[in-house]
Amino acid sequence: MQKTVPGDDGRPRCGWCAAAPEFFHYHDSEWGFPVDDDVRLFEKVCLEGFQSGLSWRTILAKRENFRRAFAQFDFYQVADFKDDKVEALLQDASIIRHRGKIEATINNARRAVEMVEQEGSLAAFFWRFEADPQGPSDPQTVTTSPESVALSRALKKRGWKFVGPTTCFAFMQAMGLVNDHLRDCVMHEEVALARLRFVPPGKGRGE
Repeated sequence: MQKTVPGDDGRPRCGWCAAAPEFFHYHDSEWGFPVDDDVRLFEKVCLEGFQSGLSWRTILAKRENFRRAFAQFDFYQVADFKDDKVEALLQDASIIRHRGKIEATINNARRAVEMVEQEGSLAAFFWRFEADPQGPSDPQTVTTSPESVALSRALKKRGWKFVGPTTCFAFMQAMGLVNDHLRDCVMHEEVALARLRFVPPGKGRGE
């Protein structure tokens, strides 16, 4: 059973916050709150791909470096990166110098441009895979879900890379497509209320 830890204010937070001091701010201000901004969604897909085999602390510490290296994750700009840019990124010690992941990010930017042309926005596509708020799983007891498996399959069909079900589930946790805060965590109810107020792109609540 997952346990909470106290924050600076004494109120309970998800236990994983204890792994690093900087996690508390990320947990309280970002993780799990619904996002419909295409750039933030694209960034998170890419960073989750870079995290594969690594810790989120490593990626979070380098996030500003990644933003600088990848044009603030403006996928229209990243889609235009050529081979010389790949070679330059492979020399950039401030990011994760993994050719496959760098090339996947550029590939995914091109797929993102296509998706916007086809779907209107990345958000309109991703939010089709929102988890049922009344779903059966207790928070932080699984690393994949039926929705993340479906999202992974749909992205791969469209040519995206480094988007396995576990990566997609982590993306969904962070971007608010599922509320995976522990039920005793002070942020669980805040995220639940934010999700109730949030109108998924392309539809209204209750449709």
